[in-house]
Amino acid sequence: MSETLGRDLPGMHSPAAGFDAPFEVLAGCHERVRRSLALLERLLSHLAQQGVDDAARSAAQDVWRYFDIAAPQHHQDEERHVIPLLLASGDGELMAAARQMRADHGRMDAVWATLGPALKAVAQGNNGALPAPQWQALALDAQRYIALHGTHVPLEDALAFPAAQARTDARARAAMGQEMARRRGVAPPPAAN
Repeated sequence: MSETLGRDLPGMHSPAAGFDAPFEVLAGCHERVRRSLALLERLLSHLAQQGVDDAARSAAQDVWRYFDIAAPQHHQDEERHVIPLLLASGDGELMAAARQMRADHGRMDAVWATLGPALKAVAQGNNGALPAPQWQALALDAQRYIALHGTHVPLEDALAFPAAQARTDARARAAMGQEMARRRGVAPPPAAN
């Protein structure tokens, strides 16, 4: 693991979208999810080979920070603005996708309930190998978390987001962006006329 691997938050080099383009914000979040999951995979490999060291602590902190702070906001965006549109569509495929998204969020939250604290412990841990039970639990939870996202993100990118965006007009997208910004404590974009 290179020394620079854990320095920056994952995804900080992806293009930033403003809340006046909420579906682009959602897509940007997915880029950060992919980068954070890739960092988690590299962290697992590093921990298996070298144990906890400064690079592992930094990477664990970055992964923890993204999935504990930013990802819950992203899920709220979807729960408030994407899933209701899909459920109201009357389209069987979109309604099934919405139900799948909700179920995935619940499963992700359940895995994160143990993976998050395990990563936080690595971020704050002493140098050396993790005890076998701690390592096995962390690796299993991380693999589950990565696998859940492996089907969830493509479903949203290919079907859910385009369908939801097609069902909104400029005014609805502006309201969506304003709500997303307010919930994050960011100045909202101007309202659409």
